[in-house]
Amino acid sequence: MKRYSTITLLLLLSALGWMGCRKDDPIDEDGLLITSRAECYVSNFELLGSDFQTVRTKNAVIDTVACTVNVTVFFGTDLKNLYPQFTLVTDAKLDPKITGFTDFSDLANPRTYTVISGNRKVRKTYKVIVAVQPR
Repeated sequence: MKRYSTITLLLLLSALGWMGCRKDDPIDEDGLLITSRAECYVSNFELLGSDFQTVRTKNAVIDTVACTVNVTVFFGTDLKNLYPQFTLVTDAKLDPKITGFTDFSDLANPRTYTVISGNRKVRKTYKVIVAVQPR
């Protein structure tokens, strides 16, 4: 009896696993599932120093209409070695990908990142504007 239960369980798990691996699910070039979601925005932003501690003086101001992220960092922050962290709406992705520390030292030319919706049809380019807290 135990043997038949084990075989039945294995067959059931195999069938469920096979059904979960459908070939018609749309996948993008990064291996991420393309969904029907058209939302496309940044909901939170963090900026970390080389010690992975925040360098923000207060929360970043995110304007989803103007597509800007304004952040003020502490005086003396090494702007050449900052690690940005974006929180995006569900299923969205960021381009370019964050792969390590980023140079934000050119304050006159803000860095730009594009948020791409889950359905990959909506793109919004955000400017990350960094200001340094006065002494």
